[in-house]
Amino acid sequence: MRPTDQPLTRGLALITGASEGIGQAFSTALAEAGTNLLLVARRQDLLEAHAQRLRDRHGVTVTVLPADLSRRDEVERVLLAAREHGVRLAVLAAGRGTSGPFSSASIGTELDMLMLNCAAPLVMTHALAHDFSSLGGGAIVLFSSLVAFQGVPHAAHYAATKAYVQSLVEGLAPELAAKNVRLVACSPGPVASGFAKVAGMTLGPTDHPDRVARETLAALDGSRTTVRPGLVGKLLQWSLGLAPRRLRVWIMGRIMGGMTARQPTHVGAAG
Repeated sequence: MRPTDQPLTRGLALITGASEGIGQAFSTALAEAGTNLLLVARRQDLLEAHAQRLRDRHGVTVTVLPADLSRRDEVERVLLAAREHGVRLAVLAAGRGTSGPFSSASIGTELDMLMLNCAAPLVMTHALAHDFSSLGGGAIVLFSSLVAFQGVPHAAHYAATKAYVQSLVEGLAPELAAKNVRLVACSPGPVASGFAKVAGMTLGPTDHPDRVARETLAALDGSRTTVRPGLVGKLLQWSLGLAPRRLRVWIMGRIMGGMTARQPTHVGAAG
C-alpha cells in the first residue's frame, strides 16, 4: 500500500525533528499526500522556511511550533498543541546521537540525549496513545536504528537509547493494536542526512531519507511493527542478523570505530 492510500495520512500529522533529515522527508511525503501538518523542531528559521515550501508546493496547512524536546515542559507544550489540532498521526523523529569514547563524554550531553531519545518519546507515546484510543484510532512512528539490536562500542549510549525504543515498540504494539492505535518502529541503517556529520561520523553507503519515510508510511497498514527501510539498511540488518550477538557487538564496534573521529565525543541532533 502506498503512503497516499493510507486513511491516516488524510488528516493532520505531528512531525518532530521536522526541519531537516528524516523528519523533513516525512513531512514532505505527507504533504504530497495532502496531509495537514504540525511541525516541531528547535530551529525556528529552518522550520519556517521548510513549512513555507510545503505550503507553496502542496497547498497544505502547516503550523510550526519551535520546541526543545529534551525539556519536559516543552514536551507538554507540544502535546497540548497536538490535542488542540486534532492530530491522529505522530512521527516522533527528533533525536540526538553521540560518538566517541564514553568516558570522555559530557554527562550533561548524555543526559540530554537520554531525555530526547527515550523520555520524550515515552511521555508523548503515553499521552498520544491515550488520546488516539479515545478518538477511535491513530498511529505513532518511533525511531529505532540498526544499532538497536546489539551493543555498539564508540556509540554505546546512543545505541542503548535506540534499544530502549525498539523494545518499547515491540512490547506496546500488541497492546495498542487492540485499541486501533498502530505503533511502528522505523529502524534505518546509515541515512544521508546532516545527523552523522554533526555527530562526528563519516559514513559509507547510505539510504536516502525520502525512501525511509515512504517505506515507513507504507507500513501503517498494520503489516509490520518494525520497518527496516532502504536497501543499505536491509542488507546490513540481514548480514548482522546471521551473526551471534557477541559477534555483532564486535563487528559494530569495528564499523563505528572507523566512522568516528578519535577525539572527545561528538553530538548530532535531528530537529
